[in-house]
Amino acid sequence: MKKYKVIGLMSGTSLDGLDLAYCHIWKMDDTWEFEIKETKSISYSPEMRAELKGSIFLSADGLLSLNNGYGTWLGEQVKRFIRQRSLAVDCIASHGHTTHHQPESGLTYQIGSGQHLANASGHKVVCDFRTNDVALGGQGAPLVPIGDSLFFGQYSFCLNLGGISNVSFESKGKRIAYDIGLANMILNHITRKIGMDYDAGGKMARSGTLNPDMLRRLNSLEYYLLPHPKSIGYEWFVEEVAPIVDSTDDSTENLLHTAIHHICEKVALQIDRNVKKAYRTLFVTGGGALNEFLIETLQEKLGTGTKVVTPSKTLIEFKEALVFALMGVLRLEQEINVLRSVTGAKRDSSSGVLYLPN
Repeated sequence: MKKYKVIGLMSGTSLDGLDLAYCHIWKMDDTWEFEIKETKSISYSPEMRAELKGSIFLSADGLLSLNNGYGTWLGEQVKRFIRQRSLAVDCIASHGHTTHHQPESGLTYQIGSGQHLANASGHKVVCDFRTNDVALGGQGAPLVPIGDSLFFGQYSFCLNLGGISNVSFESKGKRIAYDIGLANMILNHITRKIGMDYDAGGKMARSGTLNPDMLRRLNSLEYYLLPHPKSIGYEWFVEEVAPIVDSTDDSTENLLHTAIHHICEKVALQIDRNVKKAYRTLFVTGGGALNEFLIETLQEKLGTGTKVVTPSKTLIEFKEALVFALMGVLRLEQEINVLRSVTGAKRDSSSGVLYLPN
């Protein structure tokens, strides 16, 4: 097999910005290999963040317009990235930005029009990885577990702490994965109230104390009682979580401290319920892995029987973009890239739509 040169694009629910990862991906002796060669993060302007945040309230016309405009913007960012780094590129694999995710109603939508992206960048694009799985009766999420299985299968668990926390692991020969619940989405919501994008290293959270009432209300959210496969989106946060935070009269430090304890309690509960081993490894990526207080709290709640492993900063920040690059390659090779054992769909699938530039 050839060595694919792919740019993976990821925009997550935490609304931090766009991640670009230029990767070389190839298969050697039935094992998938990768190298992350170049990376770039582009923060959203306050205006773009507000537009993406408000996208769930747009009319159909407004949403379609945003879809096209955002696709063009993605293409322009990729074109600049390619030119600045003098990259040879086979294709672009884009997650897009999720505006609507209601799999129970058969709906999921990621903006970032593939055709506009292809035209603006001048390169082949693979995108829209979720729709096919939802059409097959699945959740359309999480998608990253295919990368966990093919790239990081040596760990007992792979935990992603993005806007949402999700976990994947092997059980009885199948990959299982689902959204656990909250992660950076709640932390960033709290810090943005005081004009900060995030709490660097969890320093503010560390200095806070627990708010028992807020913790009880968060821990009692109905989603946590649902069986997997299951997934959540920004709508859930707006409807169920934000009101709890916004109605709690306490300091920013205490809100952050309490939110981290909630996140870690829910993650530890799911780890302890699965993969019964005397010694387990938990591979943690996503922006939350850079929150030192969160990682320390998580290790404390898991105990000595589980080792929390955080990789290089590049892999922490760009693992999701890397996995979407892999998903694009798998789609081009017509190999499975979405797992029914994860999403609950009728069958595994090779998902993603191909767009050629004009």
